[in-house]
Amino acid sequence: MRIQIVRKTDQWNNEDFAMGSRVFTIANVTKGKEQAPYDIQFSDGDGKCWRPSNGMLELLMRVWGDDAAVWSGRKVELFQDPRVKIGRDVVGGIRVRSMSHIDKPMSPLITVSRGTKKPYTVQPLTAAPVAPTDTTGRDWLTELDNANTLADIEALGAAAKGAHVAQDIIQKMYDKHADVKAKQ
Repeated sequence: MRIQIVRKTDQWNNEDFAMGSRVFTIANVTKGKEQAPYDIQFSDGDGKCWRPSNGMLELLMRVWGDDAAVWSGRKVELFQDPRVKIGRDVVGGIRVRSMSHIDKPMSPLITVSRGTKKPYTVQPLTAAPVAPTDTTGRDWLTELDNANTLADIEALGAAAKGAHVAQDIIQKMYDKHADVKAKQ
């Protein structure tokens, strides 16, 4: 019998964004737990919530206001930032890249450490233009079936995004990436 570590979690973690950013639609915001006071539920988030750091929560509030009911239906693009620190330790984390309902880049001041605020730039999230279709002729699903390591899946995902592969195939790559990661 092979031993596997299977992480069961109800929240998005920075490892979930190793293949790139993802755009989510906010369904609602609920009270969270002691260390993360709010859970942001997504209508398209696979049943997992996002527990934003205080800095990212401050960003959302400065851009959209502090009435969480207003956030419902708005979109946010999240990505993995390996430079995120907790104290002096670099641990990686989830950051916001872009947000809907803004018409130009914004750089509000957010707290980065006790008593220190710095501008954090967030881009407007606009409706995605219709992407050109994949003309590479590659059989992406067969290549995905043959990709068995995280590095192989990540490289395939990057190539697929650059080739404008259909979103359902990209989603299968995310799913396989999560499955392989869970088996490690």
